[in-house]
Parts: sequence; C-alpha cells; structure tokens
Amino acid sequence: MSDQSDLMDALRFALSSRADVDALETAEDWAPEWRAQAAEGLSPVALAVSGGFLSDRLAWAFAGGYQAALRRLLTPFRPQLLENEWTMALCATESSGNRPRDIRTQVTDNGDGTVTVSGEKSWTTLGPVADVFLVVARINGHEPEARPALKVVAVPASSEGIYFSEKTPLEFVPEVPHQAAAFDNVRVPREAVLPGDGYSDYVKPFRTVEDTFIAIATHAYLLREARYRGWPDPLIEALAANLFSLGSLASVDAGSPATHVALAGLLGQGQALYGRVTDQWRGSDNGDPALRRWLRDQPLFQIASKPRELRVQRAWEQLATLS
Repeated sequence: MSDQSDLMDALRFALSSRADVDALETAEDWAPEWRAQAAEGLSPVALAVSGGFLSDRLAWAFAGGYQAALRRLLTPFRPQLLENEWTMALCATESSGNRPRDIRTQVTDNGDGTVTVSGEKSWTTLGPVADVFLVVARINGHEPEARPALKVVAVPASSEGIYFSEKTPLEFVPEVPHQAAAFDNVRVPREAVLPGDGYSDYVKPFRTVEDTFIAIATHAYLLREARYRGWPDPLIEALAANLFSLGSLASVDAGSPATHVALAGLLGQGQALYGRVTDQWRGSDNGDPALRRWLRDQPLFQIASKPRELRVQRAWEQLATLS
C-alpha cells in the first residue's frame, strides 16, 4: 500500500469512526491501548492518526505521536523492531545535553557476540511503560575530546542493570512520565546495535520527525473532539486538510531544507487552528474538564521553539545557495 493510500485510509478513519473514547488517567492505562494499536500493523503515519484520534487528552496524543515518530525513524534501519507492539523511549539527553560531545554513555564490544552499555541519561520520555530503550552511546575507545562515533542500542527494559530516578511531573501534559535512567554494564546481543550513525541518522532527524508526528496526532485528537462536540464543519475540514498535509510531509526526507520550510508553514497553520479550537471550546462549554486540560497543556507547543526557528533559518540559507 502506498503512503498516500495509507494516509487517506487513516484520514477516513478519523472522519467516520465513533468519536467518543474512554478516558485514560495514567500511562499505565494508556500503554496497553497503544500496544493494541501497534499490533494492528499500521504504518507510522496511520499509527499517529489512530493514536491521536483515540486519545481523550493531549497527553496521549503526544505519546502516540512520539511512538509513531520513533517507528518512522527506525523504518530504514531496523524494520524488524516494528513487527512488535513495543513501546519505546529514545535515551539521548545527558546532563550536559544531547550533542555528540555531550554523550558520555558508552557501548563496548565484548568480543563474544555481546555489547555492554554503561552511562546515565537525564531524560527518558515514557520510561516507566517502555518495553525498549533506544540508547545513544559513544563507541568505547574514542577520546572524550574528539567528536565521538555514536551508535543507538536497542536495550530491552527487562535487562539487568537498568535503574531509574523519578522526575517531577511537568506542569503541562503531567500524565506523561519522565525519568532519569542509569545503565550499569547492561549486556545485550551485538545485534541490538542499530546500523547507521547515532547522531546524524537518529538524534538529529528525530527533532523534525517528532515535530511532524506529534502535530499529526494532535490534529487527529482535535478532529475527534470537534466531531464529538458537533463543532462547525469548516473547522473540522481545516483540521483534516492540515492533518493530510502533515501526513504527506511525514514520508519525505526529514533532513531536506525544503521539508523544514514546509513543516514550519504547516506548524504555523496548526497553531492558528489550535487558537480556533480554543475559541470554539470556550464558547461551547467553558467549564469542560477537557478544555481545562487543553489550556493547561498549551506550553507543550512552545518546547524547542528556538531550535525550530534556527532550523528554518538554516534551511532558507541552504536553499539560497541553490539559486
């Protein structure tokens, strides 16, 4: 099935399925529902639409978009991982950041068909319900001062030697848990090391992929809310149109400057739609608990706004050199 056909099926699902969904209060409630969706064999884009549409709040739309983004990221490198209904967590950020020189976690080849992962990560999204951690680590033996060669290692959450420290919930989407994680000589098969460069093939493009897929899931969530609450058709149509455009963009090269420019435009249109949604919601039922959550969670859309602006600026500069 083509990407466009798959996307159209997902949009049709969001426009025609029942719009009432069960409330999920915790990540432990959400995770089994997500695994059931992942087991259906949907493409990453269709999963983002499904995950957003079946959410009763922005937190789970974010979680579904995040999971779908990881699946999109892994598709060219280790598609076998996508045959499982696992939840995953990307473990990149350390105490000083997530740039290559900031990564101190190491992966060591033991010479017996296994590797060992050791180090600490300061930020792990959905860690308590993750089945697999995608750990960004430098290959042992590279000097700390040099730009390290990085790899991503798929570490099962059941592995011995993984320890967690709880982090205070954020004021927005507090239902989504975050943890610090320590990997103490965690031994896994050598096949757990994913192909490609850990930074240029995973960490760097994930910023764009994550923005795209979380926006897709958010649009699907709001489309369901709009249908459930009987909001005007023009608002539903605008959400559907922007969702389709985002889904189309999700299948192209995340590193292309043209992609960054187009995504900036679609995210800007999305922000305008979010404003229309807020106005409609306030006019319909100002005491709605779902509206209070939506208003509480607005800061989510400002995360990493500065890096996004710089990314678009660089994209325009790159495009200018092509003329």
